[in-house]
Parts: sequence; C-alpha cells; structure tokens
Amino acid sequence: MTRTVRNARLVVAYDGSTFHGFAPNRDVPTVAGALAEALEKITQSQVRLVPAGRTDAGVHARGQVVSVELPSRTKIESLAKKLNALCGPQIAVREAAWVPESFHARFSAIWRHYRYTVLNSASPDPFLASTAWHVHAPIDVRPMQLASDAIMGERDFSAFCRKPDADDERAEGATPASMKRYVMQASWKRDGDLVTFEVRANAFCHQMVRSLVGTFVDIGLGKRPPSDMMALIRSGRRQDASQIAPPHGLCLWEVGYPAQSE
Repeated sequence: MTRTVRNARLVVAYDGSTFHGFAPNRDVPTVAGALAEALEKITQSQVRLVPAGRTDAGVHARGQVVSVELPSRTKIESLAKKLNALCGPQIAVREAAWVPESFHARFSAIWRHYRYTVLNSASPDPFLASTAWHVHAPIDVRPMQLASDAIMGERDFSAFCRKPDADDERAEGATPASMKRYVMQASWKRDGDLVTFEVRANAFCHQMVRSLVGTFVDIGLGKRPPSDMMALIRSGRRQDASQIAPPHGLCLWEVGYPAQSE
C-alpha cells in the first residue's frame, strides 16, 4: 500500500528580528507560523513542524533543521523555491529533501552549533544592529578564551540556564530534570571589530548560550576573573552569573546528525 505522506527535512535560515521566536503562537508572528502557513498553502494539507531547536524571540538561524510530514505527491525538488517566494526574504529554505520515516529533527540530532556575534567598537554599525551586540568598551579576548576551557566536556550548567516550567520544556534533546550538557567546542576570536563565540554541544538548555556570553563578556571587560567561569559551574548558582546577552547577537548556525539520518 502506497503511503499518502512522506517525511521531509528542511534546512531553514531566518532573520529573527520580526518574529516572536520559532514556536507557533496564534497571537504573534513566529517562524513556525509563517512556514506552516506557506507549506499548507502549497500542499493544501495541514502540517506539523518539528524543529531541531526552538529559538527565542529575536534569535536568528542559518541552519535550523525542521522535519515535517508532507503529502507524498509534493514535488520536493521545487518546494524550497516555492516556500522562498512566499516567506522570503526574512525566511529562506536552503534545502528540502525526503528523509527516512525515522528521522526526527530534534531527537535525531547529535549536536547543535551556535554562533554569537559582538560588535566591539566605539560607535555602532547600523548594518550590524540586528545581528550583533554592540559593546563599546574594549574587550580582551584572551581571558575569555582562557575561561572557555571551564565549559568543555560534560558540565552541569545550572548557573547558566533558566529552569523550564513543567509544562514548557525548552531543553533541546535532554531531559528537563538535568542541566547537564556536553560541550565539544567553545572558542572566542576577534576579527577587527567583530568578536565571535562558537559553541557546539549535544544540547542546550534555555538561555544557556546568552547567559554564558554575558559572563564571558564581563570577563573580557575585566569585571570578572577567568576563574569565575569554573566557580559558577561548580556552584550552580544562577544568581551569581552575569546578565544574559541580548538575543539578536545569537544565531543557530548548524545542526549535526548521524550519517544514516541524512
């Protein structure tokens, strides 16, 4: 018997500036809402989107991955072009392909990679205003990179995570009872006035990257010593961490899957 639906994988980029996050919400514009509306218009059927990560309001993505069941008659080779005509330029579908039924954008993922961008200059840049956090005081990247060693490996990130409500699980690929995550890459670098943080982990809890960045930047500004990062990891005291960085500097850059899931 021929299946009437097939599992599809979309790789999506979006400017989160005008959206109230990814997750659907009838009262405000969201990425999922706009994408689902376009898909339903094209396929003439209801859809349910499953993202690799539910980004917050104002957060961007370059490589968000979405799984969705679509009618098997859907012409997948032209789907991205049709979606971009309806959703662009704020949302762009970079890839669309059929995948095995077992593929799940969230639970099949083995890592997520985020990039946070800081504009470290005396004056702001209008062309980076929506994608980089402007910090005018000079930042020293060296102690920030030194402090990055403290978050590598499996750590309890309770000091950097907002604990989810019981009915609002925000963790990506991890149980709500644990704030332990495995970080496999964490690095800071400067390129002119741009200071970027690259971080890759098996999963991230809510506001984890932005909270880490806020503390790292305070270290780079000389407001805290690099040793504070390990002290915070050990204490788990959320109130002792710095203020979280603003959302618009954050971008979900890429999501990794086992080769057999592609």
